[in-house]
Amino acid sequence: MAALRYAGLDDTDSEDELPPGWEQRTTKDGWVYYANHAEEKTQWEHPKTGKRKRIAGDLPYGWEQETDENGQVFFVDHINKRTTYLDPRLAFTVDDNPTKPTSRQRYDGGTTAMEILQGRDFTGKVVVVTGANSGIGFETAKSFALHGAHVILACRNMTRANEAVSQILGEWHKAKVEAMTLDLALLRSVQHFAQAFKAKNVSLHVLVCNAAAFALPWSLTKDGLETTFQVNHLGHFYLVQLLQDVLCRSAPARVVVVSSESHRFTDINDSSGKLDFSRLSPSKSDYWAMLAYNRSKLCNILFSNELHRRLSPRGVTSNAVHPGNMMYSSIHRNWWVYTLLFTLARPFTKSMGRYLLRVKSISHCNSAFTATDLVSPCQKENMKEKNTRH
Repeated sequence: MAALRYAGLDDTDSEDELPPGWEQRTTKDGWVYYANHAEEKTQWEHPKTGKRKRIAGDLPYGWEQETDENGQVFFVDHINKRTTYLDPRLAFTVDDNPTKPTSRQRYDGGTTAMEILQGRDFTGKVVVVTGANSGIGFETAKSFALHGAHVILACRNMTRANEAVSQILGEWHKAKVEAMTLDLALLRSVQHFAQAFKAKNVSLHVLVCNAAAFALPWSLTKDGLETTFQVNHLGHFYLVQLLQDVLCRSAPARVVVVSSESHRFTDINDSSGKLDFSRLSPSKSDYWAMLAYNRSKLCNILFSNELHRRLSPRGVTSNAVHPGNMMYSSIHRNWWVYTLLFTLARPFTKSMGRYLLRVKSISHCNSAFTATDLVSPCQKENMKEKNTRH
C-alpha cells in the first residue's frame, strides 16, 4: 500500500479512476491506451487495474473520428459544433483479456479479415490486389484500405472495379483506394500495368496475387497459351518479375499468392519424374478444366517457394495461402454444373466477410531455377516431404 500511495494510485474510490497525470485515449481501431504526462509514456494496461480495454459500439450519431497532424485521434461533434480528444464511447468500454493469446487461440475459421487487421495501422503502406473487384480480393482490399493503406485494385473489368472503389469509399470516405487496368490473360496488359504503376513513383509493400479463373472451357489467350494457366499463374509470374525491383526497394515487403489445397490432386511431371511443360498449357484434346486449375495452383506454390528463396535475403518474403475448403465465391460462374454444386454447398460455406488471409510460409524446394523456367521443377518425393499444410 505504501508503494501505491507513493505512486498516487490509492487516492480514488473507483479502481477505474485514473491517478493524477494520466489520460485515457483511443486508437483509430477503438483500443484504449493510457498516457502518462509526467513521464511522457503510454501503455495499453490501466495503471491501477492492469486491464486492457476496448471501445464497444459505433460513434454516436453526428460524430466523426479524425486524425491531427501529429497522428493523434480526435473527435468532431457536427451537431453541437465542437471538437474533443476524448472518445465519446469511453463510457462504454469492455475489458479485453490482458493475457496475450496465441495465434491458434485468436484466429479460427470464423475470423474476418477486418478482425485480423484489428489494431494495425497501414498508413503509408501501398498494397496491390489483383482481381479485387469481388470475392476474396475485394474483402482483402477493403480491409487494407479501412486500416489506412493506399490500395490499388488491379482488375480486368474497370466498371466493376470502380464500383468496388465506390463501395469502399462509402464505408470510409478518406480511404486511399483506386482502380487500375490489369488483364492477366494478356501479357501486354501486365506490362502496361507495371509501367503505369512505376510511373506513380510509389513504394509497393504488399502484392496480393489473387485473381483466378476456374472451370473455363478450353481456349487460348492472344499470347497463344491455355487461358487458365496464363491467368492463374503465368500472368502473376510476369507481374512479380516486372515489379520485383519496386518490391526490393520497398523492403520489408511481401508477396502473397492465393493458391488452393487442390494443388495436391495433380502433378506436372511425366512418368519419369521430369517436368512436362506440355501439361502446363495443354492442347484441347488433353484439356480437363479441373486438372488445369489444379496444375495452375501447384505452379503458384512452386513459384512462391522459389521467389521466397531468392528475395527473402533482400527483405521481400513470399507466402502462399489456401483461403479455405468451403469458401463461397463466384469463381464457379463459368459452368452451370459447378454453379449447381457450389449452390448446394453454400449453406456450409464461410461468407466472404469471414475470409481470413491466413498467410503461412511454404517450405522451400531446393531445385535450380533459371530464367527459362516457368516454375521450379521439384522432385515428387521432395514435394511430398516439404509441402506445408496451409
